[in-house]
Amino acid sequence: MTQTARGNVEEIASARSETFQSIDPRTGEVVGEHPIHDAEAVENEVAAAGEAQSAWDELGFSGRRQHLDRWRKLLVKRLDELAGVVCAETGKPLEDAKLELVLVIDHLAWATSNAEKVLKRRKVSPGVLMSNQTATVEYLPYGVVGVIGPWNYPAFTPMGSIAYALAAGNAVVFKPSELTPGVGEWLVKSFAEAVPEHPVFRLVTGFGQTGAALCQAGVNKVAFTGSTATGKRVMASCAENLVPVLVECGGKDALIVDSDADLAAAADAAVWGAMSNAGQTCIGVERVYVHDAVADRFLKMVSDRAAKLRPGGEPGADFGPITMASQVNIIRDHIDDAIKRGGRAVVGGRDSVRPPFVEPVVIADVPEDSAAITEETFGPTLVVQRVRDVDEAVAHANATNYGLGATVFSRARGMELARRLRSGMVAVNSVIAFAGVPALPFGGVGDSGFGRIHGADGLREFARPQSVTRTKFKIPLNPMSFARPKGTVGTVVKLIKVMHGR
Repeated sequence: MTQTARGNVEEIASARSETFQSIDPRTGEVVGEHPIHDAEAVENEVAAAGEAQSAWDELGFSGRRQHLDRWRKLLVKRLDELAGVVCAETGKPLEDAKLELVLVIDHLAWATSNAEKVLKRRKVSPGVLMSNQTATVEYLPYGVVGVIGPWNYPAFTPMGSIAYALAAGNAVVFKPSELTPGVGEWLVKSFAEAVPEHPVFRLVTGFGQTGAALCQAGVNKVAFTGSTATGKRVMASCAENLVPVLVECGGKDALIVDSDADLAAAADAAVWGAMSNAGQTCIGVERVYVHDAVADRFLKMVSDRAAKLRPGGEPGADFGPITMASQVNIIRDHIDDAIKRGGRAVVGGRDSVRPPFVEPVVIADVPEDSAAITEETFGPTLVVQRVRDVDEAVAHANATNYGLGATVFSRARGMELARRLRSGMVAVNSVIAFAGVPALPFGGVGDSGFGRIHGADGLREFARPQSVTRTKFKIPLNPMSFARPKGTVGTVVKLIKVMHGR
């Protein structure tokens, strides 16, 4: 039985039972068994999280930091254990899993260390007209945040919401991908072990129906990561109760190589950005636009590097399998379409698709309206396009509905080109570096979603601003009263003309 067929059979069987199995995509072996939470079970978890949230909020920033620091230290101590779970459910190499967890720990540390500075009450100027007022703004927790996570980075990506939401004073109910429920379970259990007195991080598992139930279960905000199509369904469900959402969807990220670029570094970045994690990275490189003057040399460097890489399930493999079996057909279709329409397969080709693995594929000179250019492939493939100049490169890079990440290699014009790209993040002379900087907001535009995780913006994403004014003293001319003296408004108008009319 093929992996695709096996995956479909398991999903149908699971949908008819009260539990489902997580599978090692490398071998087809069962990794674990997990409950399918129905709507009632989800509501119960959300209610329990809500009951625990008040005490968590009352701890204040310093109190929460102490508890979250305990959790962080436990994650550090047991990093290898969690990495093993990530490997078993995604198939990615152990070193890649460990690198993912390094980022998890660093972001958790940043969120807990900076929550108070970003969210605490602060004074703002009331202005001349309201000079009798003290004005403050602070950021208060929403209450219960529902987090729906992906499978490709099953710890790092959802923790960009979980860690920041907890640091802001919220409780969290986490619905991991049905492909990686064990990672979610491990995270929740480790939190309960480190912070047993505050059960504010809770788990629900299952398929799409469980995620839909979470949107309807009384949460105060939802953070979703996944496909654009599913993101739209999440938004529609949340809209019924005006539940605010944060949506991080896919990307079709471009890399621009200018004529003055460090070609060796650019080629290395292109191959890593395209092939690492078997290309299953929302901010991975899928398209390259390279200046004609250096295109031949760059393509040779990319081809030499990509041809050396090998997928597999063994420890020494460069990358692992395609985790979601159904994605294999999409990858194959994109390769077929690109080649049929005139693209040159420089490395690999259709025969590179050998489920559950896909060998590196590099294709050059593909029509710009082909699926390999316009749609997210999510596999270890790379399209390299020759352009007249970087202006053409920018135009092509922006000619997509997606707008998540991008990369620029240029010695002289890196920052200029970055600013012209319609994307949420850009790495100049490196690749995916922005994801490793906890202080930087992470998110996209267009079909890549909206809202931000990470950084100060990420903390504020999980808190509601509250503005407060307090009267310090009475003023002789108060225009906001029916008892105001005649001529009060006229005096205020004259004052405004003096202040702002020149």
